[in-house]
Amino acid sequence: MGGFDVNASSGFSDRKGAELGFGLMRLPRKLAFTDVSTTSRMVDEFLEAGFSYFDTAPVYPGSEDAIGKALVKRHPRESFRLATKVNAWVAPTEAMAKKQIHGSLKRTKAEYFDYYVLHSLKRSNYTRYDRFGIWEYAQQLKDQGVVRNVGFSFHADSKLLDQILSDHPEVDFVMLQINYADWDNPQVESRRNYEVARSHGKPITVMEPVKGGKLANPPVNVRALLDEANPGASYPSWALRFVASLEGVQTVLSGMSNLQQLRDNIGFMRDFEPLSSDEQAVIRRAQALLGSSQIIGCTGCGYCVKGCPNGIDIPKVIEAINLRVANGQGSDAAELYKTAVAGRGLASSCVKCSACEQVCTQNLDIMAHMEQAASLFE
Repeated sequence: MGGFDVNASSGFSDRKGAELGFGLMRLPRKLAFTDVSTTSRMVDEFLEAGFSYFDTAPVYPGSEDAIGKALVKRHPRESFRLATKVNAWVAPTEAMAKKQIHGSLKRTKAEYFDYYVLHSLKRSNYTRYDRFGIWEYAQQLKDQGVVRNVGFSFHADSKLLDQILSDHPEVDFVMLQINYADWDNPQVESRRNYEVARSHGKPITVMEPVKGGKLANPPVNVRALLDEANPGASYPSWALRFVASLEGVQTVLSGMSNLQQLRDNIGFMRDFEPLSSDEQAVIRRAQALLGSSQIIGCTGCGYCVKGCPNGIDIPKVIEAINLRVANGQGSDAAELYKTAVAGRGLASSCVKCSACEQVCTQNLDIMAHMEQAASLFE
């Protein structure tokens, strides 16, 4: 397996093989604010290593402002490529959805965006993009030079992906959740969605290659397997190299939160080598182990928290469940749960309104997990 060359019209770089992209959802923080100083150092090292793709969104708290200061203000516009997103599912009206691009331009000071992404399409929201005319609007922005490439990020089944790509052959790329844990997960359909995108000839940008950090700290039995196969390799390196080895993958987004993560990613992606046949066999064994794991596949995006009437910190509660059930860290899990509910709603305060499940990108049974947490920790 390996990457493939693309022509200039695609908007992607001419680098052979998949490129590392800097996902800006989980930037370093100083108390309640983004740490712009550390972010600037990360941006500089990323560019110095030969990479240039940055991915932000209006719904990533503080991200567009921070990257405006850390990247756009400090580096020539032609030295980097920047992606942002439009979120029809959080906009009350068509006009407000279409105004999002102006807010993004104002916050980042970017002049234009190299990639414009219709954000997080799934069965519960994809028709909203049609009703609001966002597909046509995105093409208008492209014609005007405000954006240079249009695509969409996707969190649903392969049948819907095939329908959308058939209805909108004009899109330049598609952003998919692909990682070795979700490769054959029937709720995520990484493999099937990958195959559909390939059948339509669309370049693929990969999101969640480390599954929101889950594959940076996999279950104990998976860690032992990977350590035995290559004691010097980091756990994220296995995850990123798995997706970067796939044909048609142009960019692999990694949501890096500190300099250590950045340097680790750069270390194995600067001179990228696809997985060998022996390493692919190790990944297949890891997939089998994960298939028997009780880990809950929350990626920590936090979309579920905004609509919760009792303010439950759902990602932290699920993280506590995973520590207890999947990793066997009972005392650590109990302590994390106490932190998660301090000043917020208990898991047992869930009123089963389903607002969280309607926006969950992983299609999790969140209400059932809140019952599980209540039984474990309260």
